Amino acid sequence: MQKATLMVLLALAAPPLAADPDAAPSLQEAPAMPDPAATDPTESLARWITDFRPRALAEGISAATFDAAFAGVTLNETVLTRDRNQNEFTKTIWDYLATAVSDDRIASGRAALARHGQVLDAIEARYGVDKHVVVAIWGLESAYGAVRGDTPIIEAMATLAHDGRRGAFYEAQLLAALRILDSGVVTPDRMRGSWAGAMGHTQFMPTSYEALAVDFTGDGRRDIWGDDPTDALASTAAYLAANGWVTGQPWGVEVRLPEGFDYLMADRAVTKSPALWAALGVRDTAGRAVPLHGRASVLLPGGARGAAFMIFDNFRALESYNTADAYVIAVGHLADRLRGGGPIVGTWPYDDRALTFAERQEMQALLTRAGFDTRGVDGLVGPNTINAIRGFQQARGHVPDGYASLALLTLLQGDAAR
Repeated sequence: MQKATLMVLLALAAPPLAADPDAAPSLQEAPAMPDPAATDPTESLARWITDFRPRALAEGISAATFDAAFAGVTLNETVLTRDRNQNEFTKTIWDYLATAVSDDRIASGRAALARHGQVLDAIEARYGVDKHVVVAIWGLESAYGAVRGDTPIIEAMATLAHDGRRGAFYEAQLLAALRILDSGVVTPDRMRGSWAGAMGHTQFMPTSYEALAVDFTGDGRRDIWGDDPTDALASTAAYLAANGWVTGQPWGVEVRLPEGFDYLMADRAVTKSPALWAALGVRDTAGRAVPLHGRASVLLPGGARGAAFMIFDNFRALESYNTADAYVIAVGHLADRLRGGGPIVGTWPYDDRALTFAERQEMQALLTRAGFDTRGVDGLVGPNTINAIRGFQQARGHVPDGYASLALLTLLQGDAAR
């Protein structure tokens, strides 16, 4: 997930679910919020750790493991800063893809495939997950192992659990990390990763490690931290397999849309077979019907002026790793390039820029005020906001592509000013 250099790369993407399983039940109720009267945050954290210790021991953590893990732990201000400012990082999808699927990343990925070909073939044979996809995730998550993160995981999780913004989630991650230490598979000094707690070559959060990491080398240890990436790569394949990966199915296929296409059909809720899409004029970039890989939707990540994709169930499997469309497209496209495919053919609205977090919130508020309810003002452009945008676009006679653009915000601002 987020790492010193990867935070820039993944600016547009949400945290990976392998690295950030929001839906996972937390093991504890939310911990007490930090004492607002405390003047020294470090002292406040120390008190929190003292209060947390009996809860951890009640969960089965040994006293020796707990005390060794927390030796020298202090409040990590860098972690807090990164957590509180992550929404401000914004990129357009075309800028994001230019970095995520750069020539250097493609070349390094092909070298990694050649270097680890035998083990990757074995992993693909066991789990049925395309090895190119596994390597693409490796490339995006840690630059093929070069940037695995150097933040002490216990310190980061304790800082975030104490902070209270997502206290229950991070306390669950902290307990999982302590159980991993208790198992003896790794020592506290080696348990390092991203500021948000993701670890290893493919950036697993502690709870995801517990649930789905595998010992592919057969040495009795599920080692995702060491220089040998085998267990981490196999764990990624196991994770995707457990989250619905369909063997032999692509993540998606770039397509061209016909003149007069009904953009209301470019909706994740609208699924058709590739044959039915072909009958409607939706074909691959060479003009051929897309093979019958299963029911699919049409996705327009850059709106009507951007590239279009026909996406399959494996797109959703990749979303279990990271919910951001940009991340999933980057993984899928990088995998395609690693196996010899060409660049994206469609263009992008290069004259546009990404909306800031505050602008996305303003857009949601203005849409709701105009009668197109986004069901919340959170700065996240999800299905409810996209549907609200479509409704507004239809009412104004614009192409209803659901794209959150600067032009849309400007139009809403103009309406509100009248």
